[in-house]
Amino acid sequence: MAFSTNPAFNLKVILQETRIHAETLRAWERRYGLPQPQRTAGGHRLYSQYDIETIKWLLQRQEEGLSISRAVDLWNEHHASGVDPLEGFAPNNLNTAPALPAVYIPPNTNLDSLREKWVSACMKFSETGSDQVLNQAFSIFPVESVCVEILQKGMADIGSLWFENKLSIQQEHFASGLAMRRIDSLLSASPAPSRNQTVLVGCPANEWHTFTPMLISLFLRRRGLNVIYLGANVPAPDFEKTVKSVHGSLVLLVAQTLITAAALQQTAQALAGLRIPIGYGGRIFNVQPGLQKHIPGTLLGDTIISSLDTVEKLLQSKIKATLPDALPDEYVAARQAFVAERTQIESSVKNLAQFHSIKPEDLNTGIQFLGDNITAALQLGSMDYITHEVDWLKNLVKHHPRPMASLSDFMHIYGQAVEKHIREHGRPIKAWLNLQG
Repeated sequence: MAFSTNPAFNLKVILQETRIHAETLRAWERRYGLPQPQRTAGGHRLYSQYDIETIKWLLQRQEEGLSISRAVDLWNEHHASGVDPLEGFAPNNLNTAPALPAVYIPPNTNLDSLREKWVSACMKFSETGSDQVLNQAFSIFPVESVCVEILQKGMADIGSLWFENKLSIQQEHFASGLAMRRIDSLLSASPAPSRNQTVLVGCPANEWHTFTPMLISLFLRRRGLNVIYLGANVPAPDFEKTVKSVHGSLVLLVAQTLITAAALQQTAQALAGLRIPIGYGGRIFNVQPGLQKHIPGTLLGDTIISSLDTVEKLLQSKIKATLPDALPDEYVAARQAFVAERTQIESSVKNLAQFHSIKPEDLNTGIQFLGDNITAALQLGSMDYITHEVDWLKNLVKHHPRPMASLSDFMHIYGQAVEKHIREHGRPIKAWLNLQG
């Protein structure tokens, strides 16, 4: 359905149908040339239905978090590529009168349907099919909407299917590679910064999941910020050195697991002396909200879109950083003892495991997983933080060919090894392990 370009509505109708302020509309026309009304012989503005829908389109982009300048840039990008931004546009509820109905988007071209098609193409190892779906989506919807609703949620859907053993790890890796390449290409095509603030984005040591920080980097670049994306596995000293060299305005850190949350804490502590705002986020902070008590900085939010508003507030110094709680003495002692005796504990676990039916590959993986998580939990102030990670592992075992009894046996013999080597200093560890039997 094409909107009429015939000038038929005066300013009063426009203000009533779109709920925009007259001063705002005049500013848009003066600064950005959008919309472009015609004038009567007496100099009064006349707008077309296309102009009305243009205003609604710009307002909806603002609702999604874009500045008006970025929304106009996006409009111009669509036109430059030969695509009408209003093609397939369905405005949110902006008190539109019945005389001006929203454009109907067929069910097979809404974001949910396109996400299903993209996931299906990835499961079939079809790069061509994946690209066709994304190209169609980008021609209809804003970049931010496609990235969140198709790529981010699509990857979450694929992760759930793998967890339930309904697709292979190869299919998951294939989809992840396609999503990352698309985000990387969008990053490369981002316009030059229009603001003089520099934001550094990256992952702490041993964090290799870069989809979220890449997505944040893309959205911030599209807001005009100078974003330096540092990528995966950045040790704290390297992060500190880079911040000093570029005179950054803000640091954003992303971690997905308890282990890398502990590494993030260390990085944030190293940067605290530089008096630069620190924002952080990631899966682990959504499932373990108590962790923010132990991280110097500001939690960004539980979604990427909400984190963008937090970033703007941090850049304007409107948020005071959280000071971490002190670690209980019992946890300080337990961590020191565990780190000092970890090699001996793990050696004892291997010896005891000979009397249980635990596969060698499962044993080695379990030793590394549990040891790293215990170290992180003690550093972050609560052994309870491991429970969610272990529950995830238990649920994974249910869907994959691994005997549940092996996990229970492993926890039992690990507790025996802790008791043997660190005794009273290991009380927080032993108390938690006893609950896992």
